[in-house]
Amino acid sequence: MTQFDRRLHPVRPDLAARAYEGKCSADRFVDGRRMAIAADIVPLRGEPSELAGIDTELLYGETFTVFDERGGWSWGQNDTDGYVGWLPTETLGAHFKPTHRVKMLRTYRYPEAELKRPPKGLISLGALVHVVRHAETRGLTYAELADGSYVVAEHLAPLEHRVEDWVATAEAMLGTPYLWGGRSTMGTDCSGLVQLSTQSGGYQLRRDADMQEATAGEALSLEDGLPALQRGDLLFWKGHVGLMSDPETLLHANGYTMTVAYEPLNVALERIAKNEFGALTAVRRLQAPAT
Repeated sequence: MTQFDRRLHPVRPDLAARAYEGKCSADRFVDGRRMAIAADIVPLRGEPSELAGIDTELLYGETFTVFDERGGWSWGQNDTDGYVGWLPTETLGAHFKPTHRVKMLRTYRYPEAELKRPPKGLISLGALVHVVRHAETRGLTYAELADGSYVVAEHLAPLEHRVEDWVATAEAMLGTPYLWGGRSTMGTDCSGLVQLSTQSGGYQLRRDADMQEATAGEALSLEDGLPALQRGDLLFWKGHVGLMSDPETLLHANGYTMTVAYEPLNVALERIAKNEFGALTAVRRLQAPAT
């Protein structure tokens, strides 16, 4: 019987997504219901409990397909990267088709087109929105969103927008607190930093470090030692990933400084080799994203 990674496949012994009918055994197969993340940031967990660890986070406006509901929790799959897990049902709202994404590190959602009003929330880089119309107050243009809230229009970019230098996005997150399972500019882990920053350049990377190591870009050979590195190369250890800011400087979200931080690569290699991650396992280089 095929073994399905629970992080990527909505398959359980008692229930599975309809698409898996004939591919696995389950007591029943169900059609999903598409919803949208209606809270600023939502932890996704492996079990329907506040005590369960955070696997990842979902951002405002992302589509979440629900396959099961139980005691105030919903089990389903994030459309952005395919991650499967549980989240509080109350954090979901009606599905909408995004038109823009947040391009700044973060931006406030206001109850009206007025920066003097107390904000309703704070959404992260990468959050998705549907712009209904625009309004101007004292020369500042706001975008009205599908839920009736407003954000500064300049903080948004069309979905197809790409930055030329996605590493600069990662560098803008310098000092962001380290958060296990974090995937926002309020707090991130190592693979969250890589996923969020590469997304600004038009890439769609998987969520966790092992997934990124298996699928991101092109592997560079380590047979003759460390290859000549360049800005944007991804370095992997068992359970950890960082990116090169320049050929000699690693940028990574890490539990050593508990921040997104620069570290000389030679220092990082020596230090990391002594801890749980061990020796470097792979270097991968991203190719230009598909147009």
